[in-house]
Amino acid sequence: MSNSIADPTVAHYSEPDAVRSAARRLVRAARSGTPCDPVRDLIGSTDVAVAYSVAELVSRERVSAGAHIVGRKIGLTSAAVQAQLGVDQPDFGFLHSDMEFLGGDEIPAGAVLQPRVEAEIAFVLAADLVGTSITEDQVRDAIAYAVPALEICGSRIRDWDISLADTVADNASAGAFVLGPRHIAIDHVEPREVDMVMTVDREVVSTGSGSACLGDPIRAVTWLANQAQCFGQPLRARQVILSGALGPMVPVRPGASVRADLTGLGAVTVQFAAVDNPEAPDSDDADEPTALPPATRKPEDK
Repeated sequence: MSNSIADPTVAHYSEPDAVRSAARRLVRAARSGTPCDPVRDLIGSTDVAVAYSVAELVSRERVSAGAHIVGRKIGLTSAAVQAQLGVDQPDFGFLHSDMEFLGGDEIPAGAVLQPRVEAEIAFVLAADLVGTSITEDQVRDAIAYAVPALEICGSRIRDWDISLADTVADNASAGAFVLGPRHIAIDHVEPREVDMVMTVDREVVSTGSGSACLGDPIRAVTWLANQAQCFGQPLRARQVILSGALGPMVPVRPGASVRADLTGLGAVTVQFAAVDNPEAPDSDDADEPTALPPATRKPEDK
């Protein structure tokens, strides 16, 4: 079976019970703080369209609990990671308001399961990106500014035991994101030429450049804009777009201090709380998630 994304305008909820079961499993893991088994036993390992259906249900559950959508993230922009999962394109997930931190903030213990961190360029949009065959020039024109960012990836799935469908269903393994203080106009920086150095506790752990992100972060956002349009949920003004990793992702432990320096964009830092939360319930004791809605599509909140 091909790993390319199926046409989302075609009804693809062939197994709605499996989609809802997978979403419930992921919601329960997030709420309990205890990672779960992969969901590929429910939805298969390669059906990306069904996996996005799961991710959308999980996002709606988060919104119903009080969060709202503030943007998107792009994952799998590295050729090495694509090869590892046997795919030839990125994936994407939702960014929610309760995932956002500012540079220098502390990430609370347990806020992200099995956290790993990567440095990225984030873009904030000044205009909606709508229409067919959106181009890189249109994307550039729609960007208000670029900002250095850290993505705290997290997996609700135990030991990061993920197939393509698992990570897509799990909101592209999104956990949290941190935006730096400097806002740089897009005509003052060339994203593909940005160099990055990331340190954890002052030790260099990751280096890279904009060219590692699908060849050009603008190209990655263009891919996302067209996919979002296909799903009937176009990118909107004021949304934050995490364009993809500039270098390798690394695990982080409680108490870690992380900093990334991006040429032309500045630095972004974050601190992880020093101890895990002792009050986190076991998965068997966690409250059941509220009932997930039927698997039908609705437009994304603006």
